[in-house]
Amino acid sequence: MEPTLQYTIELIKGAGDILNEGYGKKHTVDHKGPIDLVTEIDRKAEAFIVGHIKADFPSHSIIAEEGGKYAGEKGTRWFIDPVDGTSNYSRGLPMFSVSIAYAENGILKLGCVYDPIRDECFSAERGKGAYLNEEPIHVSSTKELIDAMLVTGFPYDIPKREDNLDLFVDIIKEVHSVRRLGSAALDLAYVANGRLDGYWEVGIEPWDIAAGALIVIEAGGSVTNTHNDQDFMKPPYDIIASNGGIHDKLLPFFKARDRE
Repeated sequence: MEPTLQYTIELIKGAGDILNEGYGKKHTVDHKGPIDLVTEIDRKAEAFIVGHIKADFPSHSIIAEEGGKYAGEKGTRWFIDPVDGTSNYSRGLPMFSVSIAYAENGILKLGCVYDPIRDECFSAERGKGAYLNEEPIHVSSTKELIDAMLVTGFPYDIPKREDNLDLFVDIIKEVHSVRRLGSAALDLAYVANGRLDGYWEVGIEPWDIAAGALIVIEAGGSVTNTHNDQDFMKPPYDIIASNGGIHDKLLPFFKARDRE
């Protein structure tokens, strides 16, 4: 049996049920770093996803945010973020998601981002377009930076935050606005369906971006690292995603930082 998009959707919605069940309740919050949180719901949702994948695809490798790496057959890899936006979730802010992606031989094949609060499931299969709850989605048609609404995030590594603060200051002067929502997977999904025009982040993790990046690409957008390399699924995971129309206009901000 090969992984299918329908399988991934059913899996991600099952994890979403776990998030919904715990939403708004008091949680056990642990710290993985000074500001990097994890709750018992993160672990429960991840165990649900990993358990099903291990049962159905026992030879596959898995990279999951809370459990780390599960070795498996070379060329198969799942990327799992059970709660993308844990800080929001732990405080009852309704901006978080579950993210699952599957890759073969380094090529992203399947991607799903699920917002259980709004019951919005963003999905894509390589070469077959992107969807929101089974309806096709496409990136925006914005061409000028001054008309663009962007979104970004900041690393949990506090010393590295200054890198993006400098970029934020430079970019916000040239665009309509910049949001900070707290879920990279949703940031990407919103670029894919045109709610936002572009997203960037430095020092992100592969499980945060794998599914959302594929959805953006299949929705007609562009995804590269900050050096305009389409092979963005490699360290240090510095990423730019856009509707394509403003991509070349965003890149100079990052080139300018490289020269400093």
